[in-house]
Amino acid sequence: MYQTRTLEAFVKTAVKQFPILLLTGARQVGKTTFLRHISKDERGYVTLDDPLVLNLARKDPPLFMQRFPSPVLIDEIQYAPELLPYIKMTVDRDRRPGLFWLTGSQQFHLMKGVSESLAGRVAVVSLMGLSRKERMGRSLMDRPFLPVQDKGKERMDAEEIIPLKELYRLIWRGSFPAIALHDDMDRDLFYSSYVQTYLQRDVRDLSRVGDEMAFLRFLRAASARTAQMLNLTGLSRDADISPNTAKSWLSILQASGIVYLLEPYHTNVTKRLVKTPKLYVLDTGLCAYLTEWSSPETLEAGAMSGAILETWVLTELLKSYWHNGRRAPFYYYRDKDQKEIDLLIVQDGRIYPLEIKKTASPGKNDVRHFQSLEKLKLPVGPGGLICLAGQSLPLTPSVRSIPIASF
Repeated sequence: MYQTRTLEAFVKTAVKQFPILLLTGARQVGKTTFLRHISKDERGYVTLDDPLVLNLARKDPPLFMQRFPSPVLIDEIQYAPELLPYIKMTVDRDRRPGLFWLTGSQQFHLMKGVSESLAGRVAVVSLMGLSRKERMGRSLMDRPFLPVQDKGKERMDAEEIIPLKELYRLIWRGSFPAIALHDDMDRDLFYSSYVQTYLQRDVRDLSRVGDEMAFLRFLRAASARTAQMLNLTGLSRDADISPNTAKSWLSILQASGIVYLLEPYHTNVTKRLVKTPKLYVLDTGLCAYLTEWSSPETLEAGAMSGAILETWVLTELLKSYWHNGRRAPFYYYRDKDQKEIDLLIVQDGRIYPLEIKKTASPGKNDVRHFQSLEKLKLPVGPGGLICLAGQSLPLTPSVRSIPIASF
């Protein structure tokens, strides 16, 4: 069953301009299904997951290029960076758009080769798991989010409230298409296989992780810290590894689409802002599995309830940008006085502040730290409090509550 993805429109435009398309994203987010659906059998397909094909790509790239001529979709290109110079030579001879479509689950080995070999020839786009709008068949309505008032959108959202139980069921199951679209899929079995087959195997092969149990401890410790400021010392202590190893493994998880680091916003004018990023796990189902929440009910009632809701909202916001081919201009704010704002969207020199709260009764006290932005000496646009309220209502002259149903 194919679910229409928001990224379709952007990719169809990009492939008309660039000879190479590189689609990156975590394993199992649907990269191959997405590109094969768009190609409509008009190009060849080969996957480097096949050991025989991979051996050919590594040992004899010219023969590989003859056997699989363009236009072609090459899956998991990161396993054979030896192909990149030959792809470049082919493109330099024939600059037609759409010659090569590539997918990659691990950017950390791949991107260096891409930047050196394919600069100016490749469109790089990112795919995440299904957004809620994509699940509901509203992919065309999934536009980059800003907290500006939209009367038509408010009317639509007013007709729809996500029950708390259903919301945490979505969060607990996660956004990988195989599990998000099939309620009969055993969630624990899926994520157990995902961790063993994809994360441990791929990361071990590509980054020489020797101790699998230590890496699994690291995954769990990182998941337990979702929506928190990054503390490498504490993370390494909990996983019983060195801080340098923790830093290396974290960069691998970041580059492979498993975690996202939200940077703090700072300007040259303000020296009082904390410079530590916040850590988010990009799939809440994987996060809940690794932190061993056995049901949506226990997750909703547990200690991670607020953090995982914040994580889910942030990932939905990221998808609204990345799936439209846009960079997400996201930051968070925290100063030395411990005043924090969950998210700042910075666009055209203007700051749009957002707070994320697990409350159905929002009040202006929830957004009191928005006043701290005055010290940045930058224009501040409308702000929002994303919460469990059923409708959007003004909290201050410039800040409104934003129902979860908006996403």
